[in-house]
Order: sequence, then structure tokens, then C-alpha cells
Amino acid sequence: MASIRETRKKLMPAVIALAVLDLVCVGYILSPAGRSRQARQHEYDRMRQQLIAKQQEVLPTRGMDQKLKQASHDITGFYDGRFPAEYSEISAELGKVAADNNVRLSAIKYEEKAAPVEDLRKLNIEIALSGDYLQEVKFINGLERDKMFFLINGVALGEQQGNVRLQLKLETYLRAGAAKS
Repeated sequence: MASIRETRKKLMPAVIALAVLDLVCVGYILSPAGRSRQARQHEYDRMRQQLIAKQQEVLPTRGMDQKLKQASHDITGFYDGRFPAEYSEISAELGKVAADNNVRLSAIKYEEKAAPVEDLRKLNIEIALSGDYLQEVKFINGLERDKMFFLINGVALGEQQGNVRLQLKLETYLRAGAAKS
């Protein structure tokens, strides 16, 4: 029996050494160093593509604070230049475009509504106008090209003793907080 114990004592360090060697081999196989060069290259390429995609995704947000300031400035300029503050500005502009195109405005009806955009009030306008067909076409074209924002929603055609009579439905927006005239 002494020989089995002595043999066990002699072999135990070798068994422990082999077990440690097995653990080291398993660790090496599972570690990045244990993969093949091709597998590491493939992993590198995949990660590189992810990095490029993330950089492209983030690129538009660079300088966002300046972009927001500029957008706010542009919106304020657009509102001030395109949207009137008072009803009288709209009436004056419609009268100017009508006079420039030799048409007669016979009835203008305004209807104010809430706008889906903050700081604006929607204004529906119905206009009855009469004149020569070509003059009315030029009037509509003048409204579409006018600096003040007019959106033509509908045109109804009628006739009145040789002249063409139109009913126009427009919409524009007033800047909020403006006094009504």
C-alpha cells in the first residue's frame, strides 16, 4: 500500500500540471488570441463598419447649437416677412395686387381659426372678384408670387355681363399677439 500512496504523491503534481495546462488551453481558445487571423480580420471589419455607420448617424448633430440658433433666426425672419401682423396689412396687400392687375374686389370675408403652428393664427379668406379673364389669371398669379403668404384653396367660376366673376378661397396666417384692425 505504501507504493500506491507514493505513486499517488508523485503523480499528483503531474495531474495538477495537466489540469492547469488544460485550463490554459481552453482559455486561449476562447480568448481573442485563440481565433484565427481570418476571424479576427472579419471581426475588425464588422466593428469598423459599425463605427463608420455610427459616425454617419451622429454627423448631422455636429454644431447643432449653431444650427438651432440659425433656424430660430430664419423662422423669425420668415414670420416677419411673410405673415402679416394685422388684418389691415392683408386688405392692403389684396387691394394692391387687385389694382396692379385691374380686377375689382367686391366682397372679402375673413374667418379666423387656431393654427397648428405656435405663434400663428390661421385666417381663411373668401374673395369675390370680377374682371377680364386674363386680368383675373394675373391676379391669381400675383397672389401666388406675392411676398405675403397666400395659399389658394379653391376657385369657383361664374359670369357677369361679359366679365368673369370668381370666388376665391384663400388662407394666410397672422402672427400671434398682433392686434386686430
